[in-house]
Amino acid sequence: MAQLLIRQLDDQVVAALRARARAQGLSLEQSLRDLLTAAARQDDALKGELARLRATTPPAGRNLDVAALIREDRDGR
Repeated sequence: MAQLLIRQLDDQVVAALRARARAQGLSLEQSLRDLLTAAARQDDALKGELARLRATTPPAGRNLDVAALIREDRDGR
């Protein structure tokens, strides 16, 4: 398993993280491990959701000239 060292954290940030860990009944280390793991999973979940949404967009819709469509609609009024 990897280890990380984070330097120059503001004392108030560390105090807030300690308080959060204490409120959860966890050590600071475990709380930070959980936070980092959740952040990494959220990023993966977001990428997956964006890929799913991108796949639902018709290929022709990905290269639309939106300005031209707006202009065309305005000219048709």
